[in-house]
Amino acid sequence: MSRAGKKLKIGITYDLRDDYLKEGFGFEETAEFDLPDTIEAIEKVILDNGYQADRIGNIKALARRLVAGNRWDLVFNIAEGMYGFGREAQVPALLEAYNISCTFSDPLGHAVSLHKGMTKQILRDLGIPTPDFAVINNVKEIENVNLTFPLFAKPVAEGTGKGITALSKITNRKNLHKLCKHLLKTFRQPVLVETYLPGREFTVGILGTGKDARALGALEVILKPAAEKNAYSYENKEHYDKLVEYVLVRDEEAQKAMEISLMAWRGLDLKDAGRIDLRSNAHGVPHFMEVNSLAGLNPVRSDLPILCSKIGMSYHKLISAIIKSALKRTQK
Repeated sequence: MSRAGKKLKIGITYDLRDDYLKEGFGFEETAEFDLPDTIEAIEKVILDNGYQADRIGNIKALARRLVAGNRWDLVFNIAEGMYGFGREAQVPALLEAYNISCTFSDPLGHAVSLHKGMTKQILRDLGIPTPDFAVINNVKEIENVNLTFPLFAKPVAEGTGKGITALSKITNRKNLHKLCKHLLKTFRQPVLVETYLPGREFTVGILGTGKDARALGALEVILKPAAEKNAYSYENKEHYDKLVEYVLVRDEEAQKAMEISLMAWRGLDLKDAGRIDLRSNAHGVPHFMEVNSLAGLNPVRSDLPILCSKIGMSYHKLISAIIKSALKRTQK
């Protein structure tokens, strides 16, 4: 595509995991950041579509480029950020200040979606099923949890299974205290405690914005015998090829999961593409767990491309559709 006969220039913003590892950050701290082959794959699709591609890098690199006067017709943004509840919103907010459009959600969508407690509160008010929950801001608040065991606890604003292990499923108040104290200290952020759901686990891919959004399909996440128990944990995600089986499912329960996911996506006003995780209760009713408004896009390892491959959508088609969606809503 072109604007007035000129090739559109698309910048790419991202956080490379290797860059942060070199700075001394740990493997779990950098779990959400990207590998070089992800950037290469996205860049190839941009070029194959006839656009210009410009690798920008992280938010600090973006700030330098903006101050130097660089501009783009669109930025393909997959930068996760490092600090704060607004970390995924930082690049979109900076671009917004310069009136430059980017792929995926706006600053509000990313900030709300990252904080799992805020997300669940909004969706609960919209009537979308989600397990009962409490947000623990400090050690004193652990005593106030009045939910029926078993429970499940995790950091309120992390992804890629960070902070989740087999111990995340809690069966008594002693372990609730122990785990919440550990998570508060380790991740320096509130802890989300919610009713544990014993049913099937799904991840649903979404493509598009608003009325144009659609559920691509549902993968059931099945833990193999050697996997860490009770959850789609950090360990299981890191070694998914050995520990996890992804099965494309289309039965009634899966269809309900897709319906709920689309309702949640539109209710949060998220953009272009993403992924929603759900788990069913004992009666087989899927419940919203969390949304990834900035889903991983590694062509081999990430859940959304894995789902697309199982429904016959190539990586090229997925990335092209994301760009098309962003251009449609921003070039009016």
